[in-house]
Amino acid sequence: MHPLIEELIKDGPVVTDGSWGTQLQKRGLDEGENPDSWNLTHPDRVESVARQYVDAGSQVILTNTFGANRFILERSGYADEVGAINREGVRLSKQAAGSAAKVFASIGPSGKMLVTQEVTEDELKDAFVEQADVQAEAGADGIVVETMIDINESLIAASAAKATGLPVIVSMVYDAGKDKDRTMMGNTPEQAVEALENLAVDGIGANCGQGIDGFIPVCRRLKAAASVPIWMKPNAGIPEVVGGQTVFNTTAAQFAQRVPDLIQAGAGFIGGCCGTDETFIEAIVQLLQV
Repeated sequence: MHPLIEELIKDGPVVTDGSWGTQLQKRGLDEGENPDSWNLTHPDRVESVARQYVDAGSQVILTNTFGANRFILERSGYADEVGAINREGVRLSKQAAGSAAKVFASIGPSGKMLVTQEVTEDELKDAFVEQADVQAEAGADGIVVETMIDINESLIAASAAKATGLPVIVSMVYDAGKDKDRTMMGNTPEQAVEALENLAVDGIGANCGQGIDGFIPVCRRLKAAASVPIWMKPNAGIPEVVGGQTVFNTTAAQFAQRVPDLIQAGAGFIGGCCGTDETFIEAIVQLLQV
């Protein structure tokens, strides 16, 4: 395990951040607009998201680079800005974090499917290496490969991230199957652990897909199978569309009530995904300080 991860977890669960996409939407991001491009066009608003989490007590924050790979960016005409967008994403989060939090750069899915031969493994590798290398050069403290549904893609991204020498955490989405305990590609928590630990990643987890109640059994299974810390970032419940708006039905207080159960299940890093904000992080921090 990377020394930084050991240092972070030595005193108990580490509080990470909340959502980025929904927070940028609150700040004016239009539907269909590329959120990562805001690192160049609206850096002040991006930094304000990072800063709200640092002020709330996050010990680790991410970067606004979730879709900053060449495949996603080319959809909105930013394919030539991969370097600039990732570099700025790291800079903005580091500027907000100062010495109060560590910055783990975000790498999300490519948006291309290996299983349908829409992209080759070599093409994915080149894209993830391009992204991870810039993030490392920009000064990220670690990298989180997140919201993955395909173990094979996650391994390619994680390998690119590991090559930088930074600590790497890989997080999958478990929201499929009868018990909502498989990825969309049918991968179980145990299968993910086996594959990822062979690559010697520094943390394994789950994010997005469902609310905190569904994360507890998944966390328990990940912890039982893994020898590295478990990263957990549930949504604020299951979203509903009300009056044309997406609404998440779990409050910060309700979310925090289940955090002890998540810790009991083995979570080493705890934050939130879609629908969560700084109030969720504040509630987690307050709970852990009691």
